[in-house]
Amino acid sequence: MPVKSNIKEKLRDILLGCLQRVADNNNIHLDGIDFVEIDRPANFEHGDYATNLPLRITKLFGNNPMAIADQIISEWPDTDFLSEISVAAPGFINFKLEDKWVQSEIGHIIEDGTNFGDNHLDNLEKVMIEFVSVNPTGPVHVGHARGAVIGSSLANIMSAAGYAVTREYYINDAGNQMQLFFESVLARYHELLGSSYQLPEGGYQGDYIKDVAELLHAEFGESLIGNSDAINEMAKFSTDTMLNAISEDLFELQVEFDNWFSEKSLFGSDEYRDTIGELESKNYLKEMDNALWFVSTILEEEKDNVIVKSTGEPTYFASDIAYHRNKFKTREFDQVIDIWGADHQGHISRLKAAMRALDIDDSKLKILISQMVTLKKGEEVVRASKRTGDFITVKELVDEVGADACRYFFLARSASSQMEFDMELAKKTSNENPVFYIQYAHARIQNILALATENQIDWEQADLALLNNIHELNLIKALLRLPEVIHQVADSLEPHHMPHYALELASYAHAFYEHCRVISSDPNDEAITKSRLRLIQAAQVVFGKCLNLMGMNAPDRM
Repeated sequence: MPVKSNIKEKLRDILLGCLQRVADNNNIHLDGIDFVEIDRPANFEHGDYATNLPLRITKLFGNNPMAIADQIISEWPDTDFLSEISVAAPGFINFKLEDKWVQSEIGHIIEDGTNFGDNHLDNLEKVMIEFVSVNPTGPVHVGHARGAVIGSSLANIMSAAGYAVTREYYINDAGNQMQLFFESVLARYHELLGSSYQLPEGGYQGDYIKDVAELLHAEFGESLIGNSDAINEMAKFSTDTMLNAISEDLFELQVEFDNWFSEKSLFGSDEYRDTIGELESKNYLKEMDNALWFVSTILEEEKDNVIVKSTGEPTYFASDIAYHRNKFKTREFDQVIDIWGADHQGHISRLKAAMRALDIDDSKLKILISQMVTLKKGEEVVRASKRTGDFITVKELVDEVGADACRYFFLARSASSQMEFDMELAKKTSNENPVFYIQYAHARIQNILALATENQIDWEQADLALLNNIHELNLIKALLRLPEVIHQVADSLEPHHMPHYALELASYAHAFYEHCRVISSDPNDEAITKSRLRLIQAAQVVFGKCLNLMGMNAPDRM
């Protein structure tokens, strides 16, 4: 069994086959049971993997779980990757990997290189991941940054899992917020030139507005003074300026997009009109109070929702419906994943209802909520920003702690959990800082391999059977888990499993270094030196791949 097929999935497939044979022997209909779960036991003395399947099917089989477990084991085929299968009370089946097979997989890891853990599917499922999507009226702040990191890492991992992924930024460039932004910039432009212009009520503050105004002056000179069409003339330039700044800030965080989609384009094409027409033809629209309403109560929503105001202006909800219709029907994505901020939680249900109204399977729309971030320096909460006047920008955070630390800490907690980001911890160059701990493990490997190359040691034909120390075997088994983690993240849409895995992998690597000298000057150790070099070469592959999937650097030295 090549490692590319993922140990957990291999065990699951065999278990399902054994279960089916046991069911046939007992004239039991399984009704399409596919809930086989494979986990790692808390006590590794019990084995490397375990399942509680016998406990879950006790009622169906009318037998005690221990007896069911014995029947399943009796149907187990010959395999080269397991050394032991055992039953443990009250009804677990434990699996121990065969050391010889574990050792041999080192070669597969090295052979695969940067493709290790990837799943190559014959029929690629088209997946769109839309994330960040900040209004082009201000810089990206740390709350947006968390969603940016989650989205870009999830995209990396799902690509590795075999999906055709498109990373998209939705530009909210239509609506009142843009008019307010233009008025704010124009006020600062006039102020710069000593001319009077009223800053609008609720206008955008912060130094960045002044920066845009200065660029506006460089582009247009004084031609906008007294110009009745000034807003229209400066609109595109100001929007593009802000989008360029957003793109640059996100790039510093190592976040890039395949596509930037303009909300305005929905209204400049047939997309919006066709969406409204389809909803109307299916009797999901009604006029009330001079406004147009989406009758979502028909679809078991608590209330109906306005989609066109009495002024004739479409609501945010209306454009969002048209945008998602475009994703599914026009561009034909098989799955759409939106990553939103916590303030959009209440929008989920009504958007899914709108999808159902358009005959779109709403289960194909997955929405992840990225919760709030609190920045701290030790015990002190960080609140103020000179650049914006209120929130801390991505650029300010990256300048302070670095992109790698930002990405790791934003990923390390589940998106649904609020988090505290300790900026002091993120800057520490000690094992207390998980970013340092993980990257140092990779740098350590690089240093040893460089030394071996310098000493002209050839370890390609190493005897891997010599790697029978517990720390050696633990490290190899940890390396072999990467395909499982990739599958787990892609299936659950929970990228926090990757940094947890990286930290665990680093702990096994550091334990190996402590107990196993890699390069020895003793001629009697030549064979084990080559074997251990082969092992850490495989570890280099996995650490590099893992850090790459998280969007982090894999340093050669630290």
